[in-house]
Amino acid sequence: MKKISSLSLMVLIFSWTQLCAQPWVQNDAIFNPSGIPSLPFSQPRFADLDGDGDADMWIGNINEAPLFIENTGSANSPSFVIGENIFGSISPLDAEMGVCHDLNNDGLLDFVAGGFTGLSLFLNAGTVNQAVFEKVENFFSGLEVGSSPVPDLADVDGDGDLDLVVGLSESGVVKLYTNTGTAGEAQFSEAAVSEIGDVGLYAYPVFCDLDADQDPDLLVGRDSHGFIYYQNTGNVNQPQWEADPQLFAGLGNETYWNSPGLVDLTGDGAFDLVFGTASGPLSYYVNSGTPSAAAWQINTALFGGVIDVGGASNPYFYDYDNDGDLDMFSGSQLGDIKYYRNTGTPSGPAWEENSAAFASLKHSIYSAVAMGDVNGDGLADAIVGDLSGKLYYHRNTGFGFTLVTEALQSISLGGWTAPRLVDYDQDGDLDIVAGNEAGVINYIENQGTSTSPVWVLIPGFFAGVNPGSNAVPALVDLDFDGDLDILCGKLSGALRYYENQNGSWVEDAFVMAGIETDQNSTPAFADLDGDGDPDLILGQYDGTFSYYENRNIILQILQVNAAIEAFSADIYPNPVSNSATIRFNVKQPTDILLEIYSAFGTKVTELKVKNQLPGAYQYDWDATSAGQGLYLIKITASGQTKVLKLLKTE
Repeated sequence: MKKISSLSLMVLIFSWTQLCAQPWVQNDAIFNPSGIPSLPFSQPRFADLDGDGDADMWIGNINEAPLFIENTGSANSPSFVIGENIFGSISPLDAEMGVCHDLNNDGLLDFVAGGFTGLSLFLNAGTVNQAVFEKVENFFSGLEVGSSPVPDLADVDGDGDLDLVVGLSESGVVKLYTNTGTAGEAQFSEAAVSEIGDVGLYAYPVFCDLDADQDPDLLVGRDSHGFIYYQNTGNVNQPQWEADPQLFAGLGNETYWNSPGLVDLTGDGAFDLVFGTASGPLSYYVNSGTPSAAAWQINTALFGGVIDVGGASNPYFYDYDNDGDLDMFSGSQLGDIKYYRNTGTPSGPAWEENSAAFASLKHSIYSAVAMGDVNGDGLADAIVGDLSGKLYYHRNTGFGFTLVTEALQSISLGGWTAPRLVDYDQDGDLDIVAGNEAGVINYIENQGTSTSPVWVLIPGFFAGVNPGSNAVPALVDLDFDGDLDILCGKLSGALRYYENQNGSWVEDAFVMAGIETDQNSTPAFADLDGDGDPDLILGQYDGTFSYYENRNIILQILQVNAAIEAFSADIYPNPVSNSATIRFNVKQPTDILLEIYSAFGTKVTELKVKNQLPGAYQYDWDATSAGQGLYLIKITASGQTKVLKLLKTE
């Protein structure tokens, strides 16, 4: 047998199929280890709504009714998980947020909400252990609170009934309505109102006795940084509000629209601080002081770890720091390019944001970015798109990024441009595939070289792919047949998958059935669990990310003796981890082309043999430096092509 050549990769041939009808398993812990969702303009509030003696939480937001988060831990060691949808019957127009107090003195916690329609009361018709909220029409009619007011209640005048504080969104004024009714029949009117202060726009007040003097003080979040704290220096019957700039100094200075909740989560009698923000993630500060003298210490374990770019996330994965695992880049609603270094492993990612080095990549809002070495210097360059419809090439100099204005200046795609870098035509350089606002997938071919790109728009190249408005493409060989398929996100949040069938695009609605986001889905593929197949990551309009593990399962090892008319080939030994041999029996004179691709369409290596005579030949492959995972080996001889699905083990 004649030995022809050796290559740098050895693989196994497997037959694989789906374990079940739906192979995608959602596991958002990869981007949110705490499990607490990041909701836009989040407003956390607390009360014991299931009667088990600890504080539960719900999060108001601008997209939906408040989300109930049950405390399954204890009063001094909380653990929060998404609970029963007890606010699900409440219209989001009535309740961007709300607080729970017993407003009719029946021993049950009612819900006072603020939303687009103003203030609303929902009486609890359930039990101490199971709240059931029913709306009371026009209970707060006549109050001049405008749209999206923020309420809280406490007895500020010592008469045994609950008074009402309201933060206004239009002006930032904080108004106090004295209850002129009783504990069982509350009454509020503009005739019994006073103004505590003005914090700017969007005042978020919450009552709490932070100096332990038995009267309620007031903490107010606002649309700008930080908080305004009003200490009640009066007494239990006669409040007097005095702004204190010291107690919360330095807190919330990195976030906007801070909406606070004050609650004792450690069981020490001192109130801790949890606040939401415009971008969504919750911040938690434990009160390490005393009930009468608060001191704040940040805690990132209970609610921390969620990755949220602030709106319109658009993920792209690339090993930017060359440490063997995939890092994540993302565009954002404000146009900033975010970089999250993977400090974990190829099979267990952990994320650390370090976006400062990419500040120069910002052009306009609703940005997207693709990373790759487009000029062959070993450094990852950036292609950026945004709402303008243009594309921008930023060359990595090793000391920063330089905008190369002449490279893509003639190309404009009409808005909401989302680029991806891929060697689509398999000529050794990086092409650009980009979606746009009109739902068109554009092919911009690199007609230069791998060191000197010249990108040319090829109109109509993906004419068979029509996903809909705000199309964002992700390219991957999902069916392992040797060519790239396309998954597209769009404005509605739905996903559309197009299989490449010999150059024709055939939509398959089953592949991604049931997977979508609320709005503007932005898909990407990356192997984040180290099993060799492409997992799905979805960016979302709210700025967060969802992860779907690819559970396509390899079921059976096959001894390959797969004959085609022109030649036969097999691999021995099977399986292998270090080295093996591919044996060919060529039946007629032919050229042979052997190519190896990763599951993401990247060519790993190739071998060309000209004018091969009939006979048996041996190809020795060395796999010692090859990474684990699934690969494709594509063999072409006598005008025929055979594609084998392959796996490299340890």
